Amino acid sequence: MALPVIGVLALQGDVREHVRALEETGADAKPVRRLPEIESVDGLVIPGGESTTLWKLATAFELMEPLRKIIAGGMPAFGSCAGMIMLADRLRAGVAGQETFGGIDMTVRRNAFGRQVDSFERDIRIGEDAEPFHAVFIRAPWVEEAGPDVDVLGEDNGRIIAVRQGPLLATAFHPELTQDRRVHKLFTKMVKGNS
Repeated sequence: MALPVIGVLALQGDVREHVRALEETGADAKPVRRLPEIESVDGLVIPGGESTTLWKLATAFELMEPLRKIIAGGMPAFGSCAGMIMLADRLRAGVAGQETFGGIDMTVRRNAFGRQVDSFERDIRIGEDAEPFHAVFIRAPWVEEAGPDVDVLGEDNGRIIAVRQGPLLATAFHPELTQDRRVHKLFTKMVKGNS
């Protein structure tokens, strides 16, 4: 059976780190930037970085509307940190006019945990897994409201930090910056199950 091909949106952010993590989970991973490259993959990772920069670059590359359609059409997508913001249907504390790709019925607050100096690391629980996950939060968002079809996979002090809705997965933290591959394994499994 062929490996699932997962693209990492290479506009900015932790592209190499996601590619490496996905390869370690048994995926054929590659950076993608242009629409034909994105249309050729089985799943898409939207990496952390800066959500307003992602939005502006996606607009400049004429990817906003095509990505909305691709995600709404059922392509599995995983967003970490800024990627979580980009997968949110609704955004709080965004800059004027800021847009997202949408897809997950949630309201996300940008930079909810504070500024860069407020970044932190902490052990959290994800889903039913008893083993803690060491999470890295960098100017992280959180989910303020999640719709009825959204599965909450993780919380930190009552704040929602990991969700899944159908073929879409999002985390407020950066799993690509750790050696723990459980989140990437979950996404690779989601992509395999969708093909």
